[in-house]
Amino acid sequence: MEPFVYRNPTEILFGPGTIREMASRIPPDAAVLWVYGGGSIRRNGVYEQTRDALGGRRFVEFGGIEPNPEYETCLRAVHVVRRERLDFVLATGGGSVLDAAKFIAAAARYEGPDPWEILRTHGEVVRSALPVGTVLTLPATGSEANGNSVISRRATREKLHFTSDHVFPTFSVLDPDTTLTLPARLVRNGIVDAFVHVTEQYVTRPAGAPLQDRMAEAVLATLIEVGPRTLADPADRDARASFMWAATLALNTLIGCGVPQDWATHMIGHELTALYGLDHAETLAVVLTGVWRHKLEAKRAKLEQYGRRVWQVLSAEDALRKTEMFFDAIGMPSRLGAYGISAAEAAEAVAHRFREQGWTFGEDGDIDADAARAVLLSRA
Repeated sequence: MEPFVYRNPTEILFGPGTIREMASRIPPDAAVLWVYGGGSIRRNGVYEQTRDALGGRRFVEFGGIEPNPEYETCLRAVHVVRRERLDFVLATGGGSVLDAAKFIAAAARYEGPDPWEILRTHGEVVRSALPVGTVLTLPATGSEANGNSVISRRATREKLHFTSDHVFPTFSVLDPDTTLTLPARLVRNGIVDAFVHVTEQYVTRPAGAPLQDRMAEAVLATLIEVGPRTLADPADRDARASFMWAATLALNTLIGCGVPQDWATHMIGHELTALYGLDHAETLAVVLTGVWRHKLEAKRAKLEQYGRRVWQVLSAEDALRKTEMFFDAIGMPSRLGAYGISAAEAAEAVAHRFREQGWTFGEDGDIDADAARAVLLSRA
């Protein structure tokens, strides 16, 4: 096991009716920027519950955060924070809203000339941030319990991430009832997103970390069990609760302690979203087994372990097949052709971006421009 430092300062408020409990977690004299996405929180009652929990605090609403939150939108929110002298950011929504809130919180305190440096340096320039609280309505990204954020820039067709301890939420409300009205497509996306978060930390190489392996396998097995139930019966509250908690544990930094991590699937996927507008989870389902096949021998030991313990199959190849079958079973395509995208065109475009930025990813640092091209060519 590799040396590690583990710290997660986020308080989780889990269960029905917990939105009201955040009233005691936000300072009574806080001036709040309340960010959210579209109209769904008004339709499912979350808007009223959140507003009631804010009580008499001064707050300014900022709606319209996009899926794959845009840099330009976030900068408008930063302007509001500074103009209104706000000192707390509350996010109500899914991972995109939470990611936007984190960037807004960091950019509001950033003293440099160009806040894009926060993303270009992947968070190295972040020295402080406004406190952030979240009310999660879409389990998927794990953003409710980590210091990660991913932001898109429309003008340059870039999608970059940053990580900082300064933007861990101080609290996150996880009420499974807020997810009952989610469209099936978003539930499907959340299942896949959480699933791939686990594999990026687990399907790498043996690291003498049996506890982390078993925890990762437990999250994967839970998603395989409750994911289809959640889709089949939207009113199954037990399945909703287990799905929500599994998505949080998939990326709250715990299962990644002391083990090598990959993240090549995510980085290639980000480029597909930036170039073609696919949902984040859609890109992950396309890329994941392509990366595994490209690295089959290097990953064979962990793929075989994954196959035995999660799918009850013996070979690495069967583990890949079972993964793609699972994605297909929940309605998630795993090939670019399903979206009418040319694999050859995508391969060249993503390889160009990797070469332009000098990027290499993967647990061995060997997923470079040529490797990204080969992965995408295999996903026709």
